[in-house]
Amino acid sequence: MISANNVTLRIGKKALFEDVNIKFTEGNCYGLIGANGAGKSTFLKILSGQLEPTNGDISITAGQRLSFLQQDHFKYDAYTVLDTVIMGNKRLYEIMKEKDAIYMKEDFTDEDGIRASELEAEFADMDGWNAESDAATMLNGLGIDTEFHYATMGDLPGPLKVKVLLAQALFGNPDILLLDEPTNNLDLDAIAWLEEFLINFENTVIVVSHDRYFLNKVCTHIADIDYAKIQLYAGNYDFWYESSQLMVKQMKEANKKKEEKIKELQEFISRFSANASKSKQATSRKKALEKIQLDEIKPSSRKYPYIDFRPSREIGNEVLLVEGLSKTIDGVKILDNVSFIVNREDKIAFVGSNELAKTTLFKIITGEMEPDEGTYKWGVTTSQSYFPKDNTKIFDTDLIIVDWLTQFSEIKDATYVRGFLGRMLFPGEDGVKKMRVLSGGEKVRVLFSRMMIEASNVLILDEPTDHLDMESITALNNGLIKFPGVLLFASRDHQIVQTTANRIIEFMPNGSIIDKITTYDEYLESDEMARKRSVYTMASSDEEDN
Repeated sequence: MISANNVTLRIGKKALFEDVNIKFTEGNCYGLIGANGAGKSTFLKILSGQLEPTNGDISITAGQRLSFLQQDHFKYDAYTVLDTVIMGNKRLYEIMKEKDAIYMKEDFTDEDGIRASELEAEFADMDGWNAESDAATMLNGLGIDTEFHYATMGDLPGPLKVKVLLAQALFGNPDILLLDEPTNNLDLDAIAWLEEFLINFENTVIVVSHDRYFLNKVCTHIADIDYAKIQLYAGNYDFWYESSQLMVKQMKEANKKKEEKIKELQEFISRFSANASKSKQATSRKKALEKIQLDEIKPSSRKYPYIDFRPSREIGNEVLLVEGLSKTIDGVKILDNVSFIVNREDKIAFVGSNELAKTTLFKIITGEMEPDEGTYKWGVTTSQSYFPKDNTKIFDTDLIIVDWLTQFSEIKDATYVRGFLGRMLFPGEDGVKKMRVLSGGEKVRVLFSRMMIEASNVLILDEPTDHLDMESITALNNGLIKFPGVLLFASRDHQIVQTTANRIIEFMPNGSIIDKITTYDEYLESDEMARKRSVYTMASSDEEDN
């Protein structure tokens, strides 16, 4: 068990947390939620001991091991992947290294033998002989092939490093597991593996995530941070949302009844306070009136943007024809003879672990990259808006937000453009912020503003939920569901894919595709997908054998 006892954290004059008391018990998974800036990651740092509170303390049951997801992606660059994972159990790793050092001694003494024996006994008690195989199993589950297991962390690309650090946090069955955004940069297959791991995990988990589907799958409780307090709810994210909305609704209804009673009493007092025969009753009503207290209903600190993509023209029957697209990058075939036809009612989710293939396809069909082979053709009635995965170049400008957005508006009026910014939580003077100083979430909301202004009938989105808070993701999800045009998108957010897409195209590791008209959940359960994956796996195995 881990608990916070009267924890207060002040940053300057502001109290981020005030007298927080909460217990996290064994066998439960707690989703820590709250608006951006509420202090979710900060609270995890307090729990893990990385940050000292201003007042109060953290208690952990004696003898229990705490593990947390490291955020420094360069910390282990000098170590192998397997060693990095095993370091998740610090004591086990220390034993392994001390044993190795003793056995490598040229002048091995009796004292060394005694020490080695002690270490071997402790090593066996910790199931050390299975450490490497357990670490390898975990890495494979997260989609890191065996060929990388003995590579140096510094040689790994960023997305693989994230997976290794996640495996490190999970390794060795910790008693308390703290995870800050563990699904970031994970493909949907790896997220599904993590979900199953946490569902079967028997100890304490506290997780921060913006993935609603993930929280619904793994959480037994929700810890909601609001107004410097943490309120605990039993159930998953959807249960918390319904419960919190119901609570506010009940308080409003109770206040309405109280207000009606107040009005009734005030009218009686006004009518009869001067009437001698009714004076006693009027006095009694005054006392009753003084006792009525309205419940204080604080407005939520959460703010939801309003995302509404409205095409300026209806789309025709011919949307997009892709024929035989192939592309090789740095000697690796990313797209291999990819062909498909997009119809006017399609909302296509591009899924699979081959993320470069999705991004490459989007760059080709938006004209940012040339294919090696093949063609694509947009219908004459189509207009496209593209949300790129990497927006670095877009924001490398000294323009302010309003001036930059006005370039994409037919109506060259700052007030008109500011209307879109207001919907996206850029009030008043925020519109004069320079593009290059915006945070990750602000950049995404600016790009959504551009897409709304462009009013295209085809939206192409490459991982649009990166950097967004839960409220913005919910608003985006609702906006995509309502959008009457064509969607081509890649997203790690299971709920967005499930509620939005009516067609799934999966990129296989070799650059080929599986194309199926279905919802995402149905696709995951389909026999056809399992068969095609099996065929691909067998083919790959045969190629290696040859």
